[in-house]
Amino acid sequence: MSDDLPDLRASHEDRDRVVDVLRVAAGDGRLNAEELDMRLESALTARTLGELAELTADLPIAPAAKGKDVLVVEQHGGKYVREGRWSVPARIELRTQLCRITFDFTHAVITSDVLRIETDMVHGKLFFVGSPDIVIDTDGLNLTYSKLKLHPKNSAADPRLRIELVGNLLHAKVIERRR
Repeated sequence: MSDDLPDLRASHEDRDRVVDVLRVAAGDGRLNAEELDMRLESALTARTLGELAELTADLPIAPAAKGKDVLVVEQHGGKYVREGRWSVPARIELRTQLCRITFDFTHAVITSDVLRIETDMVHGKLFFVGSPDIVIDTDGLNLTYSKLKLHPKNSAADPRLRIELVGNLLHAKVIERRR
């Protein structure tokens, strides 16, 4: 968005960009739920770039780029858990051995339609906790002595998030749980 032209009409893309910034800011704890609701409503009804700029003027610029972030999990043994209000990146890299990994999307701030998870997992378990509007695509996985325990895809609903699992699993399990 340009600060030089505050009276310029906002596009759907401009509004979506501000909505993403607001959701990430809430996930970082910069906005409470009431502030987020008010600002989201204003963002979705904003007519000009100036109106949109006011909604993010007190927020750091960096969160707008968070959707491009990569979460890298390299771990040997133990547990790794992401739960509560966490900001879901566009990509996650898992390089683990003898690990139990849990991604709980129940209260997560989802800023992208697709999450790509690149796996190199040996002797581990990967748990996804979420709702029926999250679809897990495992077409890109190479399974060696590994199992998938996933709910059937719900093709009737428009998914809130599509998780693309790609990479290699050796003696590992992927398990989906719903709240």
